[in-house]
Amino acid sequence: MPIHPRVTDLHNLTDRVAVITGGAGLLGYYHAAILTAAGANVVLLDLAAADPAARAAQLTQEFGLDCLGIVADITSEPSLQAVRDQILARFGRIDILINNAANNPKVETKGGAISQTWSRLENLPLEVWEADLAVGLTGAFLCSRIFGPEMVKRRAGVILNIASDLAVIAPDQRLYRIDGTPDSAQPVKPVTYSVVKTALIGLTRYLATYWADSGVRCNAISPGGVFANQPELFLSRLKNLIPLGRMANRDEYQGAVLFLCSDASSYMTGTNLVIDGGRSCL
Repeated sequence: MPIHPRVTDLHNLTDRVAVITGGAGLLGYYHAAILTAAGANVVLLDLAAADPAARAAQLTQEFGLDCLGIVADITSEPSLQAVRDQILARFGRIDILINNAANNPKVETKGGAISQTWSRLENLPLEVWEADLAVGLTGAFLCSRIFGPEMVKRRAGVILNIASDLAVIAPDQRLYRIDGTPDSAQPVKPVTYSVVKTALIGLTRYLATYWADSGVRCNAISPGGVFANQPELFLSRLKNLIPLGRMANRDEYQGAVLFLCSDASSYMTGTNLVIDGGRSCL
């Protein structure tokens, strides 16, 4: 039996233009891929080292749609204004913004030899605090402020903020412990990650009510950690905290992203959708 047209229509993003910050990164590319698969023209914003143009070319090759990769500094308002103008010149509209970019310094290493005492609250450099907030929070604010009004003009659009399970629960610092190391030297998940991701949920609620009468919806997702060949000790500790017993695969947030960026969620705004394998329900 063929799929009913209503199902397809609800998720159809044909002719819509989606902007994704950190779009060439681990999850950003998968967010982009599902939106492109649904018919959207996707614009990847990222640092030069991530090569967003090459990643956009991959999407174009795979899905046959016009996708664009732009090197941008999302902490700079002039940079984002130039990006906005470039997108409008190419596509004439902006329909979707995914605030995905974030600094996320790794505590665990593949070799398992962790000695990042800099991550402790007492030692965290002020410049790290400022840089993490600049990218993860100020960047989301600026992108919303610059791209959001283009949606308001058309009285339709979606903003999706990528938060984290660590926006709804505290980091379990036992995951990073090194046996035999003094407490004062134990590595920890830096405070900035939790602060930024929690603040993104506040930004989500604010924008949801701020633009409620303009046809612009704003939601967030709080994903759990993604498997990326982390050390076995870390994985064995973490799986005991997750009812599903594992980390997420890279493509397991695509359904939620498509749902929240499409008409399938037309009556949702101001919501934080937690997708963490059940970790936060314990």
